[in-house]
Amino acid sequence: MAEIRAVLWDVGGVLLTNGWDHCGRAELLKEFGVDRAAFEARHEEANDPWEKGKITIHEYLDRTLFYEPRSFTPDQFIARMKQESQWIPNTSVEVLRTLSVSQQVRVAMLSNESRELMDYRIETFGLDKLFPVCFCSAYVGLRKPDPAIFRLALEVLRVQPEEAVFVDDRKENAQAANDLGIHGVHYAGPEHLKEQLQRLGVKLG
Repeated sequence: MAEIRAVLWDVGGVLLTNGWDHCGRAELLKEFGVDRAAFEARHEEANDPWEKGKITIHEYLDRTLFYEPRSFTPDQFIARMKQESQWIPNTSVEVLRTLSVSQQVRVAMLSNESRELMDYRIETFGLDKLFPVCFCSAYVGLRKPDPAIFRLALEVLRVQPEEAVFVDDRKENAQAANDLGIHGVHYAGPEHLKEQLQRLGVKLG
């Protein structure tokens, strides 16, 4: 087995709550009295360019929400979107901190997220202190499970696929990494992650 030299980390569902997933959307839409079906019918088409950094959060909301008059402002809605970001109860942050301190492997973020929400999450939760390298979809113009975003990360980090681990809460993203020869780990809590890393020869502590 090749020596592991880099561990790539998803953020939503592994460290923090997902930035803008269907559960968060449903909660906010109910709170603001917005028809969910109407919003979701417009969401997917607008979300892809938004998470690739091609449109702003205001353009995304214009397409999904403010195509008609509302009783609230875009800034009020955006403020609540940001408040949805929290540490998840089974966060892997301590595992990440252990690896960051040990410096035995390189750690990097590899996450699908809009620029505005990722900027907020980095600043609010100190993610820049945990990740010296950040591959956010909005920054690089690519989204998981596109193989191109994984290849970009490997190229920048200068590691071979078999020398990298990728951790994600979505099976399809972990499988996309596996398909490229990266060790994809479907996140199931910090203890399971520790077991998987140790199985691959990554020492913790």
